[in-house]
Amino acid sequence: MASGAAAQGEVAPQCDPNVVYIQKHDSSDVPLRFLVSVADTNETRAQGLMFVPQMPDMAGMLFVYDQPETPYFWMRNTLIPLDMVFASPEGVVTHIHPNAIPRDETAIPGGPNVQFVLEINGGQAAALGLSEGDRMIHPSIGESCN
Repeated sequence: MASGAAAQGEVAPQCDPNVVYIQKHDSSDVPLRFLVSVADTNETRAQGLMFVPQMPDMAGMLFVYDQPETPYFWMRNTLIPLDMVFASPEGVVTHIHPNAIPRDETAIPGGPNVQFVLEINGGQAAALGLSEGDRMIHPSIGESCN
């Protein structure tokens, strides 16, 4: 998996299903770019990142739901700490759960009206300054790529 940034001034130069951009709400800087696997079926969402021994920086998994819901996650069989970035149907970040503990089976609530969840390496959300109000850009998210 690779990483990088969009060219200056571009929001999403190539709307690629394997890339999620996050535009910080308090900045006009170039969006952050994450190379992702997409989990958009019950089977792929159930598997998630279980048994993955490591993940490159600026990589992750995007969980896509058919409609908004109140998702709960857990870390059963997940070997690495994760940050979970929950977003509305419009791609607006509504909640960030930092540093989920590997193998912990405690339910992690995402909150109401969530349709997208980006899992990234634990601690990365804080290191990058991600916060509620930031916006995800991906082909699955409405007209975010237009």
